[in-house]
Amino acid sequence: MVDALREELADLTASVRAFLEWHAMTGADGLPGDPSALHEALGASSSEGGPAAARRADRGFAGLDAPAPAAPRGAAGAAFAPAAQRSAASPAHPEQRAAALASPPHPEQRAAEAQPPRAPVQPPRAPEPSPRPAVSAAAASRAEPAARALAAAQPESPEERSARLSLIAEEVRTCQKCPLHEGRTHTVFSRGDPLSEIVFVGEGPGAEEDQQGEPFVGPAGQLLDKMIAAMGYHRDGVYICNIVKCRPPKNRKPEPAEMAACSPYLASQLALIKPKVIVALGATAVQGLIGTTEGITKLRGTWKLYKGSIPIMPTFHPAYLLRQPGAKREVWSDLKEVMRHLGKSAPDRG
Repeated sequence: MVDALREELADLTASVRAFLEWHAMTGADGLPGDPSALHEALGASSSEGGPAAARRADRGFAGLDAPAPAAPRGAAGAAFAPAAQRSAASPAHPEQRAAALASPPHPEQRAAEAQPPRAPVQPPRAPEPSPRPAVSAAAASRAEPAARALAAAQPESPEERSARLSLIAEEVRTCQKCPLHEGRTHTVFSRGDPLSEIVFVGEGPGAEEDQQGEPFVGPAGQLLDKMIAAMGYHRDGVYICNIVKCRPPKNRKPEPAEMAACSPYLASQLALIKPKVIVALGATAVQGLIGTTEGITKLRGTWKLYKGSIPIMPTFHPAYLLRQPGAKREVWSDLKEVMRHLGKSAPDRG
């Protein structure tokens, strides 16, 4: 009785061992989820199986001449193999399973099982671009006006220069940065040639200029035209503008806040034109250009610089000459100095 139990226990042990070896050979990991599979492999449900079949499987691997190659193990092994592949490698009938266990593995199969799993081939990675330096919002906000100023200061052609000046003039027409816009009839932007080497800058529009929308068209403007002609230029061959673009009430002097509101427009004009010389007509024009508070009597006839690059010749305003005709000699002296700077000559006038 004891011997029979021992033999039965040995048969069960051999059957379990054969079942586990078969699972290892076919790539299965762990015990199957269905308990009947284990029961069937042990021969319990087979009329032709039983302990004797298990003992035959344990005595050696013989029966199949050309076994199917085992599924690969590891990361690319049976755990990731399709179900159809695993079922094709596994005999469905119990006797076929036993025969498969009795058959020794083919040498090529053993060599394939002995090889370590290969890592999946990864495509070559493209080199990562070098990170671009971060730009802070404050730096970008500071750089943006500078870029606009640079673009405005470097027009590519005379047509583009004129087009940009027209855009600035349009902006001036709708400007409401200071109270002067409340009493204007027209804004007064400029007149003349934007390609000129000379720019005349006055104080602000008068009554006639406010009505016509053009600078220096009244009595003071007529005198200025004579001065320009004496220098050898046509009245429309030079560029003329003012510190402020709207007429101050009763032709008063523009206030500092009004001048400051208009200064970006004047700066844009001069940056586009790039004249060789600026003639500043009166103390307000000099103040608006370089910020000095000195009187025109001390300033006139002495070269100054606008933004460190463009020479400025301060002289009396034509309106002052209408009241003080004796000062014309001094103004003519200043204009002759401008012509000498430009390499031109002029007749001596009294």
